[in-house]
Amino acid sequence: MTTANAPFVPPGSGWPEDPAAPDTPVAHTPLDVQRLAAGASTLHEVCARQSVCRACPRLVEWRERVAVERRRAFADEEYWGRPVPGWGDEEPGILIVGLAPAAHGGNRTGRIFTGDRSGDWLFASLHRVGLAARATSVHAGDGQRLLGARVAATVRCAPPDNKPTPAERAACLPWLEREVAETVPTVRVIVALGGYAWQGAWPAIKKAGYGVPRPRPPFGHGAEVTLTPPAGTAPDRVTLLGCYHPSQQNTFTGRVTEDMLDAVFTRARDLAGLTADEGAGPGPVPGGS
Repeated sequence: MTTANAPFVPPGSGWPEDPAAPDTPVAHTPLDVQRLAAGASTLHEVCARQSVCRACPRLVEWRERVAVERRRAFADEEYWGRPVPGWGDEEPGILIVGLAPAAHGGNRTGRIFTGDRSGDWLFASLHRVGLAARATSVHAGDGQRLLGARVAATVRCAPPDNKPTPAERAACLPWLEREVAETVPTVRVIVALGGYAWQGAWPAIKKAGYGVPRPRPPFGHGAEVTLTPPAGTAPDRVTLLGCYHPSQQNTFTGRVTEDMLDAVFTRARDLAGLTADEGAGPGPVPGGS
């Protein structure tokens, strides 16, 4: 705990789950993002480079200003203040794609979907269906683990008003492209949380070598699209699932309910072939024995 109000946590300084080191290369332009994403040797290194990116000036200024000013409820907490990298199983059966970190959620805690209401709903659902070790995700290093699943985002920095620009999304795309490519050997299901993630995931899916239908199917809650995996990979089919985003607007209005989230993630779990015995949870899962 600190009151120093630093704009960000220095890489390699001891923050739990920080994938970066002091010498992790930093992208300062969209071209740097392309080069560094392509040149990373492992998924861990991709995430390390994501977590120190400074390619989008507006997003850098915003995330660091939020980290200094802070919300009153978190005034005595240190904020992460950096891009929030992908997180979870490094050989996932399910890849979950969201929009971007929340200013006082992932931008504060350093873990995607952690420390905000959307994350409360998401992790509770994942836990209920056997894809998360705990029902809550409060801060990095809290013992939470994803089981057979991984979470990424189309944009890695918290954007003002939760609205990244098309140019910012394009600049960040190589990070997602590489993360999708690195998980090709094991992924059976990709879940897009919201229409923005649905649209943002398609270029990364195509870049990774998946055969995609044309025209692109529209987003909808529970929508299913069969993707043809890249040649020579293990899965014989991969499914893209649409899911309404568990935002406060959606959960408060009843557009998204617990049962709706659970139905999508149960479907994802079953399509991925995950069971309690195969690492989808420590005990019985709904629909299991």
